[in-house]
Amino acid sequence: MGRRLFINSRYNSFKKTISIDGDKSISIRSLLLGSQAYGKTFIENILLSEDIINSINCLKKLGIKIFLKKKNCYIYGKGLNGFDYKKNIVLNAGNSGTFARLILGLLVKSPYSIKLIGDKSLSRRDFERVISPLQKVGVNFEVNKKKTLPLKMIGSPFINPINYYENRGSAQCKSTVMLAALNSPGQTVIRAKKSRDHTENIFKYLGIPIIIKKNKNNDEIKVRGQKLFKSFKYKVPSDPSSCAFFIVLTLLSKNCELKIKNVNVNKSRIGYIEILNKMGAKISVRNTKIKYGEKLADILVKSQSTLKKINCPPNLNSNLIDEFLILFLVAAKANGVSSFSNLGELNKKESPRLKLGSKLLNQLGIKTKLTKDSIKIFGNPGINLRKTIDIKNYYKDHRIFMTSVIAALTFGGKWKISDIDSYKSSFPSFLKIIKKLGYKFKLV
Repeated sequence: MGRRLFINSRYNSFKKTISIDGDKSISIRSLLLGSQAYGKTFIENILLSEDIINSINCLKKLGIKIFLKKKNCYIYGKGLNGFDYKKNIVLNAGNSGTFARLILGLLVKSPYSIKLIGDKSLSRRDFERVISPLQKVGVNFEVNKKKTLPLKMIGSPFINPINYYENRGSAQCKSTVMLAALNSPGQTVIRAKKSRDHTENIFKYLGIPIIIKKNKNNDEIKVRGQKLFKSFKYKVPSDPSSCAFFIVLTLLSKNCELKIKNVNVNKSRIGYIEILNKMGAKISVRNTKIKYGEKLADILVKSQSTLKKINCPPNLNSNLIDEFLILFLVAAKANGVSSFSNLGELNKKESPRLKLGSKLLNQLGIKTKLTKDSIKIFGNPGINLRKTIDIKNYYKDHRIFMTSVIAALTFGGKWKISDIDSYKSSFPSFLKIIKKLGYKFKLV
């Protein structure tokens, strides 16, 4: 199970200002587009997590020169389809589903077969969702029956613009097709269920020809391909998904206040703040500004002794898909029965998170009612554990680990949590910030 974290929970109060690591989704997108720009791209405050390092190593294998200096990244791009394709290239995406799916969109003209692999967790995840549209573009795949990694692909010199309907609310699927469209003649048309729009924002920032029409339930996106774009400068904002752990830690503690600076508050990423405020949280977004096509702000949160149940609107699911686990902890300490539905996608992440989230709450003594794609959580505001909780993170899911740590610091009891190294894939300073806020733990 790897190294373990031991926490003997104790009361702690704080009034602090912190900064959170760079946004993972935007770090990966800026790397990918920097590799396709012509000239020297400079990215500031890039996330230095395992997922990003694996992404950089893959791009280097494709002939892109990349240099890191602390949290600054320099990319020497060669323009569209500027990869140095060689025979027998193997790209290891590690744990990053975002990079693994999006890079396929940039490899559509590869004249040689490229093998894409990942770690055990990523190798369980579905790739049919990006294989299908890329086959229509003109890409050929060799893949197993489950349509998971490892897979092989070979591109085509003739890439087709397509009409594509994305109905899952997956920004990764949408973005893969948008990146493929860069190398296709004519116009690609995407009709996509609402999801994160970072790729659209960076396309606009770079001057890539894109037209976006926002409708009530979906967006229509038109991308005109084969348009060169120059190198650029970019500063990655703080990751709102990482912020969620410390927002909930503050909220469920006593006499605590926290300010988090320069956070990406893109509407498609902070649905969890809307939900928490509906539950009675005291969270405010201040000093809002637009930088590099994204909306940034400071987030202020105070501890809250009384929280209300929530019937979470399913239309917000795509705006908080990565935060449901941490929201389940809040529901467990709220008055009444909270319900969350249409969460089938949650079991298709790094682990079956809906099932594991329910299991975690049951270990705490919280009653849940679980179906294939929904959960009801019977809140117990007065819960204060006096027992030992042993969390075996078999899937090595970073969000399972970090959610367990926040539970240990707010629910009481003695905790043993594994596998502690999983958090490094997305949030390498997580435990350092826990220490900064005055908490103690032991690593073995």
